[in-house]
Amino acid sequence: MTNPHQASQTPEGNPGGVAVLDKAPERVRKPSPRYRVLLHNDPVNSMEYVVTTLRQVVPSLSEQDALAVMLEAHSTGVGLVIVCDIEPAEFYCESLKSKGLSSTIEPEE
Repeated sequence: MTNPHQASQTPEGNPGGVAVLDKAPERVRKPSPRYRVLLHNDPVNSMEYVVTTLRQVVPSLSEQDALAVMLEAHSTGVGLVIVCDIEPAEFYCESLKSKGLSSTIEPEE
């Protein structure tokens, strides 16, 4: 019969009998880059059309938000629609363009 204490020998250089396993380094996920979807001023479409289209394309925008984006684009030349990941940003931008609005995306700084 073997001595039960022999089976749990203290690992070398580690007092107390606790084995330390080297843990794989944790991978820190870098946040994915964010993109700004921009609406450019448009002398062709009505303000109402722009607000309605913004709300259709970006459902998370409230009436007030869509109005603010439209007014910002109207007064400064460009309005910030939303900041999001690349895939939805491309989708929003292309959807706005398909409805006759001028839109671009750029990396968030």
